[in-house]
Order: sequence, then C-alpha cells, then structure tokens
Amino acid sequence: MGKIKPDAILKAVRKGKGGILVAHNKITAEKETVRMPDPEIVTLPMLQHIGAPCTPTVKKGDYVAIGQVVGDSDKYVSAPIHASVSGKVIAVQDVKLANGKMAPAVTIESDGERKLFEGIEPPKVTNKGELVKAIRASGLVGLGGAGFPSHVKLNTPEDKDIDTLIVNAAECEPYITVDYRECIENSWNIMSGVFALQELLGFKKVIIAVEDNKPEAIKILKEIADSDIDHGNAVRLMTLKSRYPQGAEKMMVLSATGRKVPEGGLPSDVGCVVMNVASVAFVARYLKTGIPLTSRSVTVSGNCIVNPMNVRVPVGTELQKIIDFCGGFTEQPYKILSGGPMMGTAVTGTDVPLLKSNNAILAFSKNGARIKPERDCIRCGRCHAACPMSLIPTQIEKYASLGDAEALKKLGTSVCMECGSCAYSCPAGKPLVQHMRLAKDVMRKAGIK
Repeated sequence: MGKIKPDAILKAVRKGKGGILVAHNKITAEKETVRMPDPEIVTLPMLQHIGAPCTPTVKKGDYVAIGQVVGDSDKYVSAPIHASVSGKVIAVQDVKLANGKMAPAVTIESDGERKLFEGIEPPKVTNKGELVKAIRASGLVGLGGAGFPSHVKLNTPEDKDIDTLIVNAAECEPYITVDYRECIENSWNIMSGVFALQELLGFKKVIIAVEDNKPEAIKILKEIADSDIDHGNAVRLMTLKSRYPQGAEKMMVLSATGRKVPEGGLPSDVGCVVMNVASVAFVARYLKTGIPLTSRSVTVSGNCIVNPMNVRVPVGTELQKIIDFCGGFTEQPYKILSGGPMMGTAVTGTDVPLLKSNNAILAFSKNGARIKPERDCIRCGRCHAACPMSLIPTQIEKYASLGDAEALKKLGTSVCMECGSCAYSCPAGKPLVQHMRLAKDVMRKAGIK
C-alpha cells in the first residue's frame, strides 16, 4: 500500500461555475451499514447499466448459486448480471423497473443457504488487459448512480495520455450517505483498490476527492494511508467545497485538476479517469475474493421512513422489502424516489427491484415533497447562474417547444447533465429538467447527437 504525507491534504485546484447550496439532511451519516437478511425472492432485470441489455442465460427451473452469471451480452458496453442468492429460477419474464420501463428479468426463489457458485476464485491480474477482463467478469458498474460499465471506463484508449485517477467521494446529493459510510467502514478496501488500480493502470497521480463537510472520512482515509509503506507519494486527499453538483464527473475533473472536459468529451480526453469510491472499494474486494457484484449498500431515508438507515442488500430485492426492514412508513408517502432528490427517479410503487446503480430509496410526505407552483418566467437569470455547464435553460425550453433542433444544438443542450440546479433555483417553479430532456429528445429525433 501507499503512504500519504501529513501535508498532502490538498484544496481544490479550481472552482467550477454555478452549482447550488442545498440542505444536506444526512440523517443516516452516523448510522453503521446493516446487512439485511436475504429476501425470499429476488428479481434481476437484464438492464441494470448504461448500454446494451443482457440476455438471460438461465431458464425457469434451473438451480443457481451466488455469483453465477444469469444474464450477459456480447456487446462491448454492457456488464453481466449475477445471481445474488442461491436457489431456483422461478420465472424469466418482463418486469417493470423503477423508471417505468419494461425489461426481461430472471426471478430466483432463495433456498436460504447462500451457496457460492463453484469455481469462484480471485482473478489472476498482472496487467491492464487482465484487469479490464476481470472487471467485466465482475459485473461492476458505477455505484454512484450512473451505472456505466466500469470495464469500459478503465479500458482507456492507448493513444490518450491518462495520468490521473480521481476517486469520487463527494456524495453531494442530499440524504444519501452510503459513500460516506464506505469511507468510514471500508477505508482499507478503498486504499487497496486505489493502489491496485494505480499499479496496474500506471496512474502517475491519484486524487481522492471528498467534500469538506465530511471531516471524519478525510481523517480515516488519511490515517489508513499513512500507516503503510511509501508508494511514491502519488496519492493525495483533496477537500472540496460543499456545493451541489460537486460530484458530477466534469465538475470533479475541473476542481481536482483544473482541466476542462470539452463539450461532448469524456474525462479521458483530458487525461483523467473518475471512479466512485464504492466502486474502487469493490475492485479491491473482487481482486481478493473473486465474488462478483451481487449486493450493494443503499441509504433508506426521508421523513416517511420509521428508521432511516444504511442497508446492505442483495441486488434484485424488492424496494418494499428493504423499506419494511427499516420499519416501514410512518404514513402513506406522497413521493418515493429511487436515488437522491436532485437526480433520482420518482417511482409509482415499491414493487420494483433494486438495481446495481440504485444508491438510495427516499420516501416523503406531502409536506416533505413540496413543489413550487409553476408561474410565468420573470427572466431573472438564476437558472443560468446556477448551471455548472453555463447553459441558458429558458432559451433551451423555448426552442424545444418550437422543435428547433439546430437552435438547441447551438445552445449546447447535449452537455446538460440534468443535475436539477436550474429547476431548484427557479423562483417561478419551472420544471426545467423535464424541458431539457424534451429538448434532447427533439435533437435525437432530428438525428443530432
């Protein structure tokens, strides 16, 4: 392992534009993650990531064990799906996801024995190619909410000079605390993952970026790193000002390195790879055990939850089962979210399965989910001031309603990350994120990327 010098806690190199200050409501921050008992049934959708969906590799009646592949694809941008419990496949059929879409899924009835699939063992990894292959086999996708297949991110083009790994531990979304708990509870795995990635991929610099409102996480990561042998002093902790959406990739790259990702580009275009802190910790665990991604931590919170907490659950567990484990509802919720209040998805029911990319389940009463009444735009410019990508949401809304794809392209619509800063800042209560999505749809239909 490496060592972080006492004076190596850095400040952000450059402040990003825009963003907003939000009430964090991290009421589960000091609650240790609790492992939930396996449910009787898990449902594993074949679409749990950005990219091509998987095809079921098992059929009804098959017996499966934890870590066994139950879905895969031959497409590059995809990741295999593994059984999260041992037991019998009782259905292979389409199911509804939290976002309302339908997808094929494998449903498994648990036998309660938690049997590991035969042949699971730590992968042999000595170079970049073997690492990329192993990470794909693990089924890892971004655990911060985006769900992008991690092997694609790590398989950087040979013609690009990738020199910096940024470990994203900002967790700027309100309510969510699973990454904070990862830093507190699994700091050894984080540092082990950091140094494995550094050694195998040749990063000259590693920056672990944490918002400055998480001093305990910073303290623990520094203590763990300082306790071990020197590793070239390539790893640094960096504190970032607490400001949403500080954890967004492009903002993170700018803050940590001062480099600006070009429009339509990726962090790799400016020599960086950004990985969520829980994803890095998983890499360490997988290299040690060979057990694929079959469970994840999730924050269950909001003013309608009896006992808000952080829970470790098998992927594919029904949301209602997780909520019941946390004591159920204090009252009938007005709104339930999968993910955070800024970028999460409202769900119509809790009878949907938890996906690899889901990091929170939030439930709010009508008072806790107040929505501003929509009024006429007063041209105050607050949406533009809050946009970290310097967009003009009101202009984009206008041309989206006119169906003018070329105008939307000129306005830079495609770079919108749908962070919600514009809508949060709007005194007129305009649903600007929805308008941005409609604008992107206008461009797609016109064949403009």
